[in-house]
Amino acid sequence: MSRVTVWYDGACPLCVREIALMRRLDSRSAITFTDISTASASCPIDRQLMLDRFHASENGKILTGAAAFAAMWRAIPLLRPIGQLARLPGALPVLEALYVQFLKIRPHIQKRLKPID
Repeated sequence: MSRVTVWYDGACPLCVREIALMRRLDSRSAITFTDISTASASCPIDRQLMLDRFHASENGKILTGAAAFAAMWRAIPLLRPIGQLARLPGALPVLEALYVQFLKIRPHIQKRLKPID
């Protein structure tokens, strides 16, 4: 089993909700979730880049966007099939294109969500 690290924006209500769901699904504790919302948080690359796009590390390789999501999914038994599908030829570019479109609407979604207490 590969070890996965996920970096997320703990100041983003949408991100916090998503990570909370992933934590619940991560029954094997295969993922290390790291909140990088504070200036003191340790980031392997530029912090702002990590806040702008989703990042994960799988087997020591830093991934971004759809590839990072696929790595996270592969570490979660219930979502593993979806993560494996991302490895099919042509799948990752399609998922990345969808992710880029999502990034355009993400700020509007974030504004509508209240922080989780």
